[in-house]
Amino acid sequence: MSDREGPSGPPGDDDLSLPKATVAKMISELLPPDVSCAKETRDLIIECCVEFIHLISSEANEICEQESKKTIAPEHIITALERLGFDTFKEEVQDVLKDHKQQVKHEREKKVSKFEQSGLTEEELLEQQQALFAASREKFQSQQQA
Repeated sequence: MSDREGPSGPPGDDDLSLPKATVAKMISELLPPDVSCAKETRDLIIECCVEFIHLISSEANEICEQESKKTIAPEHIITALERLGFDTFKEEVQDVLKDHKQQVKHEREKKVSKFEQSGLTEEELLEQQQALFAASREKFQSQQQA
């Protein structure tokens, strides 16, 4: 049972939502400056989004199970969009996925190991480590004698 499930099974729809501030920001960015959105309208949009996510997730899960997989992959989402008649989203989703993969790859390339960051050779680092161990042993022994 997941941490979101209740004692009788999966969470109810009341437990699932999207961040209201984020949705409100997205709505305001899409609307012309002189148009506002009522709270009830924002709440309805959130409910529609949650339902859409449920629909796509359920279909992707079925596709995943049919392929005997245990993890829903991006390709399962794209296939689910096609099966449910949301073909118009397919290209945009593929573009977002491609951008995401490039961003992850770029972030991995940016990460530099602590060894590389030190600017020291392996031998120099080993000498520093040995000196730290010796100092620690010396400190420990002096505390034991006291």
